Amino acid sequence: MTASEDGHGPGGNAGPLIFLIAGEPSGDVLGARLMTAIKAERGGVVRFAGIGGEEMTREGLQSLFPIQEFAVMGFLEVLPHVLHIVKRIRQTVAAVRAQRPDIVVTIDSPSFTLEVAQRLKGAGMPLVHYVAPQVWAWKAGRARRMARYLDAVLALLPFEPPLFEVHGLRARFVGHAAVEGAAGESERLADRPAAPGEGPLLAVLPGSRKGEVRKLLPVFEQTVAALARKHPGLRVVMPTVETVDAVVREATASWPVPVQVTRGMEAKRRAFALAQAAIAASGTVALELAVAGVPTVIAYRLSGITGLLPFRWLDVPYASLVNIMADRMVQPELLQRDCRTDKILDEIDRLLSDPAARHAQREACLEVVRALQPASGESPSLCAAREVLALLPQKEKGA
Repeated sequence: MTASEDGHGPGGNAGPLIFLIAGEPSGDVLGARLMTAIKAERGGVVRFAGIGGEEMTREGLQSLFPIQEFAVMGFLEVLPHVLHIVKRIRQTVAAVRAQRPDIVVTIDSPSFTLEVAQRLKGAGMPLVHYVAPQVWAWKAGRARRMARYLDAVLALLPFEPPLFEVHGLRARFVGHAAVEGAAGESERLADRPAAPGEGPLLAVLPGSRKGEVRKLLPVFEQTVAALARKHPGLRVVMPTVETVDAVVREATASWPVPVQVTRGMEAKRRAFALAQAAIAASGTVALELAVAGVPTVIAYRLSGITGLLPFRWLDVPYASLVNIMADRMVQPELLQRDCRTDKILDEIDRLLSDPAARHAQREACLEVVRALQPASGESPSLCAAREVLALLPQKEKGA
């Protein structure tokens, strides 16, 4: 049993209590890595409480409630859940006030976590938000509002800290968690000679929220069916997460090609190492695929009224972080009305058929990956852990 599990360290010292709040699977992964790094820095003398998913649970967290409750997306999809979300916000704030942790770390999911943080202003503990909201894309005024109640922001992108520091909020670039993955393994495994009768392996990633999965899977299924006619023996691997696992398995059971649905970080790394190419929803996974060296096509369509809006209403020219960082179209993007079978098929077929196209995308991605690594050369989670620990009250730093 670790110190975080039994609440006691060497000499009977319980160590500081860190309250972590993650609201979706990507934040759960970040939270788990942060917990691992903090335990390493503190020699295990630390306690955790809060909200997380299966990855943080493996690190010893007992979640206040399941984060699957937040597996919704889009304005219209959220509306039926508003009262329940407000209830969970109040419950979380009450839990923090009752437990009186030494520091609170909110992780991504700003619509939920920052509402909690705002209500904790003046509660007597440092408030840190991990993953700076994309104020450079939209809601630029959020940075100024955050400075009123947060003590620090941990940014994943190198150009983000000044956007918060101008308002007097401490902000640090800690590196993007995606660069903690190994990039070289993909080339070594994915480009090996195929077994007799074996076609290419395609990674398909329809998202981590039920709404986007239901919206994208029918389009992806049609694309895969058409692709299989051009690439006999085509296989599909679909890394997924706890929040949508059941939906994905049910929807893909009747697909025209074999689909291997997997879960967990190790299974995802293995899938990326073996895949020749990928079709993915817009999000963090686009960067994870770039780090793994998997040539990727981004396809995304929002739901309902939101889906009628063009991405041009954002203050950025691209949806993929890879393309934003590179300032050019490295990963092809097919968004909204362009998210259709014929267009996706053209792009993914080109990547599967043309080694030069795969190589060009990989080379461009390497430049982006280098820019997202901390200058210290240490892992992003370790950099984040040190920033969190630096904000602990003095009495706990030496505990």
